[in-house]
Amino acid sequence: MSASAVGPVLIGIDIGTTSVKAVMVGSSGVLLDSFGASHPMDRPASGAAQQDPAGWMTLVDTALARFATHAEGKSVAAVGITSQVNTHVFCDATLNALHPAITWQDTRAAKDAEALNRQIDDDAKIAALGAPTPIDASHALSRMAWMARTQPDVWAKTAHVMAPKDYAIARLTGEISADPLASIGLAGTDLRYADAILELVPEAARFLPTLRDPLDVAGRMKTGGPFAGVPVAVGTMDAWTAMFGLGVAEEGQAMYLSGTSEVMGLISQKRARTLGVVTFPDWRGITLHAAPTQSGGASLVWLSRLLGRDVKALGDLAEKATIRADSPLFLPHLEGERAPLWDPKSRGGFAGLASASGPEELVASVMEGVAFSARLALEALELSGERKVETLRHGGGGAASNVWCQIRANALGRMLERVRVSEAGAQGASVMAGVACGLSRDMPSATRSLVATDRLFMPDTEAARIANDRFEAYKDLYAALSPVTAKMSDAD
Repeated sequence: MSASAVGPVLIGIDIGTTSVKAVMVGSSGVLLDSFGASHPMDRPASGAAQQDPAGWMTLVDTALARFATHAEGKSVAAVGITSQVNTHVFCDATLNALHPAITWQDTRAAKDAEALNRQIDDDAKIAALGAPTPIDASHALSRMAWMARTQPDVWAKTAHVMAPKDYAIARLTGEISADPLASIGLAGTDLRYADAILELVPEAARFLPTLRDPLDVAGRMKTGGPFAGVPVAVGTMDAWTAMFGLGVAEEGQAMYLSGTSEVMGLISQKRARTLGVVTFPDWRGITLHAAPTQSGGASLVWLSRLLGRDVKALGDLAEKATIRADSPLFLPHLEGERAPLWDPKSRGGFAGLASASGPEELVASVMEGVAFSARLALEALELSGERKVETLRHGGGGAASNVWCQIRANALGRMLERVRVSEAGAQGASVMAGVACGLSRDMPSATRSLVATDRLFMPDTEAARIANDRFEAYKDLYAALSPVTAKMSDAD
């Protein structure tokens, strides 16, 4: 296509937990090119989950180099970047990473989090943040306290504590900034850092980047070639960005994003201040209630290793299984659980295994258990936003499996509208870049023109009835295993 045929071109990049994905799109949303490559997770100790920031940047640079050679490379108007949230890079004044990035899955700071959380009650959190957002092991302050306690040499050299997307933007433009939406548990309803929170860790404020609006231009590309001087949007975290990539930007709309974890989101101006839910500050008329779980697609990856089969082949196995009342039940707390339980000590488990249980039943059980974790999160969102959700926009890598989508619809008892674009985060980042550079008026109008659905999944009446009973058993399983896993954790 010629530049005149597609209009100004946008690039969106998503630095995810398992891979970097990027898209190159025309201003009307037509996909011109895409890129995706995985990067490893290092788990050197119990509770550790860390990554090399240089690995992210290698893939980001590779994606940009690919797009630079495209026929439309000279028509790029803006770049948007998003990333996994509650992952932190400790770097020096010259932007050299001093330590592997501590990802959101890392629970080593759990004890530091407990100590910080005890210092501030829910009323004080509500006054500072607008919601009783917990200080957990993935909180930036918990990571700072852990680093200062366990690696004082790194802490002494630290000049910046940054999210992956902010680190990437700084490396590409030389400008250091962050946004309030991705600063979970740090920014209040006024979209500024909450002093009452930051004061829990002395000098924390000096390590955090200046907050800017997600639709501001953070800086311009320093690289040579066709992208020199191209503006880069401040952007925000993957959940918000993917929400836009799923076409959710208006009051009452809800999303189900499936990737390494499951992320549930609901836009509602009402705030019931429900425990376990992350309620973001109102931004441009959008109030997002979000509930991220700990292990979605990660549970299926774990099972694929256990069974010695490719992840994509597991969907074929699940199609051969029928979930009955007596089928095995799975608790997907392989690395603890986030919303709405926020329990880093919980661990996964199967219940109801029999000698006849085979790979097919185990795959279906894992898929269902992940869906139940999403239902628990969704029900908390409905309380928080005081809205009943009937339909969710569904997308992400975990949505590619038709059988898993149907299991989810049955387990939730809700309709799922799967979107056509699979890379929701990267697509959403490109949309935000388009608004930031003035190609679109606002996010609702941009998403309405961008996102198309692929298929509607309706709950099966009988399967949903069985799922309701099994969901109650799922909650009982967590309650029953909690004291056991707590004793095992204490033993460590």
